[in-house]
Amino acid sequence: MVAIMAFVAPTDRYFTIAKNLDIFASLFKQVDELYVDQTQPDELMEHAIDGMLSSLDPYTNFIPEKESEAFRTSTTGEYAGIGAQISIINDKVYISMLYEGFAAHRTGLKIGDRLVEIESKVIQQPSIKKISQLLKGQPKSVAFIKVLRSGNVDTLSFEIRREKIKIKNITYYGLLENDIGYIRLEEFTTGAGQEVREATKNLKSLGAKGLILDLRDNPGGLLSEAVNVSNVFISKNRLIVETRGKAKEWNRRYKTLNSSIDENIPLAVLINYGSASASEIVAGVIQDYDRGILVGVKTFGKGLVQTTRPLTYSSQLKVTTAKYYIPSGRCIQAINYFRDPEITNQDSLGREYKTRNGRAVYDGTGLLPDKIVPQSEYPVITNALVSQGYIFRYANHYVGKGLQLVNGDMPDGEYQNFVNWVNDQEFDYETQVGKGVENLVQISKEESYFNSLKYDITQLKLKVSENKESDFSLHKEQIKLELEKEIALRLDLMKGLIKKSIQSDKIVLEAINSLKNKSNYKELLSKK
Repeated sequence: MVAIMAFVAPTDRYFTIAKNLDIFASLFKQVDELYVDQTQPDELMEHAIDGMLSSLDPYTNFIPEKESEAFRTSTTGEYAGIGAQISIINDKVYISMLYEGFAAHRTGLKIGDRLVEIESKVIQQPSIKKISQLLKGQPKSVAFIKVLRSGNVDTLSFEIRREKIKIKNITYYGLLENDIGYIRLEEFTTGAGQEVREATKNLKSLGAKGLILDLRDNPGGLLSEAVNVSNVFISKNRLIVETRGKAKEWNRRYKTLNSSIDENIPLAVLINYGSASASEIVAGVIQDYDRGILVGVKTFGKGLVQTTRPLTYSSQLKVTTAKYYIPSGRCIQAINYFRDPEITNQDSLGREYKTRNGRAVYDGTGLLPDKIVPQSEYPVITNALVSQGYIFRYANHYVGKGLQLVNGDMPDGEYQNFVNWVNDQEFDYETQVGKGVENLVQISKEESYFNSLKYDITQLKLKVSENKESDFSLHKEQIKLELEKEIALRLDLMKGLIKKSIQSDKIVLEAINSLKNKSNYKELLSKK
């Protein structure tokens, strides 16, 4: 009887699939023929597919032909273009990032240049997607670009030969104070393991006595590169990750293949909510083997394996086929797939596992750091200055005047020049207190209390206005730092930005302290 059921069940399932496909096909035709307005079959089908896949997990996606190239770029880190990123600020298009050594940088474009014309087409209604498509193209083809640069009256013309762009996984590495090496790993595309290997060798040759691997906001990438990066610090033939799925073909064990670079140097891995997938594998392996400490805040919790399958007409399916399990046996996937606010006590759902030293670690919620250091919160005024483009545009203005940073800092008096410049442009922003006052006005009018409260409300509004005026002084250090970071980006590209950022980064500073304090480091890796 069992044998018969095992034989019949798949047949029933295949019949159910065939029946529903037939229903859908007939429904699709009827809608196209009978619906009162003209429909777009491609759009209808995409919506139908997206609706079906949305009931599974956030990472199982349909990739239509038109998005295949963008998907390939995201997984390989390669594309053909000029080597620049763009941003739209106040309805104007600016170069916001240049990749060092590539065509745009070599030709002389600068961060902060405003794009006014591409291929003889004047930019009137800016769209990131459309302009990116214009800048990309076949290798060796020429992009004709006109830009307006701060400090210049006339536009500048450039002929930039497109080329294959391979973005490096490491955006910066160097020796910090107290002989601590620092490596900023942005992604896990092809070559990430080799880049970390070479950076570690170089830092050790410079005298590094401790290492920081910064995986914050690293969304992950190739599983093979997570294994390779782990292998830099973990010895040969050690289990890094295991994948388990419904089909046996997805049940695999991945081990290190090479000798490590260093298995003893004190190591701190920086993590945050933006650390996901391959980043979590590396951080989890370091934690499970007690090879180093994790510093920062809880990771994202993506432990699902996606496989890409080709479909007809050059479309693709990215489908979840397995889950990641790291050496302690735990899965890094958060139980709450869709970040459902109804699941409020997610941490309590995790099961306990043990690291090599016997420390308790948990699944079901991403990775918890060994040393929690909350990320800095931006004041409202700083967020407004950044989001409204004032920081970006003043950095253009500053560099356009030929000014530099002195030991990484703006000269005395320049901050007040910035404040004056912003005030001349009628800068304003909304605070939660201001919203509260406006709500009070609305409610008081609805309930007929406004006239009796009018004086008090007016005084409240004046107080809010006074406080906003004092925000420039109150939050000077934070605002000034954001200005200096944006200026450093223009002067030395991503290297300049990161070097300036980590000088006052409290998570980096805490990692340095932990690595230098041998007893504290040892205690963090010991069984509680």
